[in-house]
Amino acid sequence: MRDPNAIDFWRGFALVTIFINHVPGNTFERYTFSQYGISDAAELFVFLAGWSIGIATRGRDGKPEAAGKSVVRLLARTVEVYRAQLTVMLLALALIAGAALLLDNPLILEWHNAGGFFADPIQSVCGMALMTYQLGFFNILPLYVVLIGIAPIFVLVGRLSLLATLALSGGVYLASLVFEWNVPSWPGEGDWFFDPFCWQVLLVLGFVLQGWSLRSDTLRRWSRRLIPAGFAIVLVGVVLAVTGLRPDPLMVPEPRLLFTFEKTYLTPARLLHFLGVLLAFAPLYAVLAPRIGVVGRYLSQLGRNSLAVFSMGSILSLFGQLVRFQTGGGVLVDMLVAGSGLVGLGFTAWFVEWRTRSKSSRPRP
Repeated sequence: MRDPNAIDFWRGFALVTIFINHVPGNTFERYTFSQYGISDAAELFVFLAGWSIGIATRGRDGKPEAAGKSVVRLLARTVEVYRAQLTVMLLALALIAGAALLLDNPLILEWHNAGGFFADPIQSVCGMALMTYQLGFFNILPLYVVLIGIAPIFVLVGRLSLLATLALSGGVYLASLVFEWNVPSWPGEGDWFFDPFCWQVLLVLGFVLQGWSLRSDTLRRWSRRLIPAGFAIVLVGVVLAVTGLRPDPLMVPEPRLLFTFEKTYLTPARLLHFLGVLLAFAPLYAVLAPRIGVVGRYLSQLGRNSLAVFSMGSILSLFGQLVRFQTGGGVLVDMLVAGSGLVGLGFTAWFVEWRTRSKSSRPRP
C-alpha cells in the first residue's frame, strides 16, 4: 500500500466530514467545516477525484500513459463505481424496510424518497439501474459514475492541451448555469441533486491543476502568493455561513444561477469559496503530517480506499439517522453513532487492504 500523502489525507478528511454531515442534527455536525462556509466536503471530494485521475493516467515520470490504457482504466473504474451505487442503494432500501418492520412504523418507508420505491417498485428498479431514481444522501455516487464515465473525453483533450480541456469544461459549466441544464429524475419529478453538467468543472479543474503542478513553477509560486486571498475568501465564507446571508433567488438578475449559492449547480460563489479553501489550507498537510501520527495514518488509509469507505459510510450514516430518529438523539447517542461510525470506516479501509495483501501473497495455482 502506498505511504500516507496529502491527497489520501484530505480525501479521508472529506469522507469523515461527509459521514458526520450525513447524520443531520447530530452534535458533531456543528464542528465540521461545512458549517462555516459556502462550499463543503462534496467539492473537496470531487476535486480530489480529478486530481487523482491526473495521477492515475500519468506515469511516475509525469508523462501521460498510452491513451487507450487511460480510457480503459477510467471505464473500468466507472463500472466499479456504478456497481457500488447499485449495491449501496439496495442495502439502503433494505435497511429502511427492515427498520419499518422492526419498529412497526410505516412512515419510515418514506425516508429520503424511499416511498417512491415501495409504492412503485417496477419503475423504481428501472430508475435505479438508470440512476435517475436516487435516495436523499445517496446521490454523490451517481454523479461520480457520470464524471468518471465522461473523464476520458477530458483526458484525451488534455493530451493535446490542458488549457483546451479547461475551456471545454468551463464552457459546458457556464452554459449549464445560463440554461439550467440538468439530468431529470425518474420516476417522480425534479432533477438530480448534483448536476453533472456543472460539477464536471471541479473534476476537470483537479485534473488540469495536477498536470500544471508537475511542470509549472509559476503555478506553485502564485499558489503561495495567493494564500492570503484564500484566507480572506474563507473569512467571508464564515461570515456568510454564520449570519445566514444568502442572495434571494427571486431578487437576483437573470441568469440567476450566476448569483445564488445553490449546491445542485455548483454556482460560482461556491466554486470561488472552494478555491479559497484550497489556497488557504492545501499547504497545511505538510505542517500537520509529522505531528498527528495515528490520525494522519487513519485518514490516509480511508482516502486510499475511498470507494469502499464512502459506500460503508453511506450505510452507517443512514443507520445513524434511524437510531437518532428512534431514540430522539442527544449527546450520548451522537457519541455512540459517530464513534461506531468512525470505527466502521476504519475497519472497512483495513479490511480492503488486508484482503488485497492476502490475495497478493497467496500462491497461484
